Amino acid sequence: VQLVESGGGLVQPGGSLRLSCVASGFTFSSYDMNWYRQAPGKERELVATITSAGGSTNQLDSVKGRFTISRDNAKNTVYPQMNNLKPEDTAVYYCNVRLWVGVRVSYWGQGTQVTVSS
Repeated sequence: VQLVESGGGLVQPGGSLRLSCVASGFTFSSYDMNWYRQAPGKERELVATITSAGGSTNQLDSVKGRFTISRDNAKNTVYPQMNNLKPEDTAVYYCNVRLWVGVRVSYWGQGTQVTVSS
């Protein structure tokens, strides 16, 4: 299983970024995909989940109305779209999937840094 994030960077407040997570090693279309973030000195938190069918659930309250998430099952890719970014969105963003292999196993990407600053 491999999850590879990209698309992070430095953006000014109010700007936008589109992240990507390319997955391999499992049947992507069968699994919900999760996005987490971890800010310096803080615990990792769940930002959003997209179901295998493409429904978005469980968005963090602070990003509702600003962040959306989509997926392309033909490309094994998830796309978090982040708009109206705020300095408090600064964090490392991680792609995650929980697979059932007799037990539930959680896999993580390497993360992509998002910095919101003027």
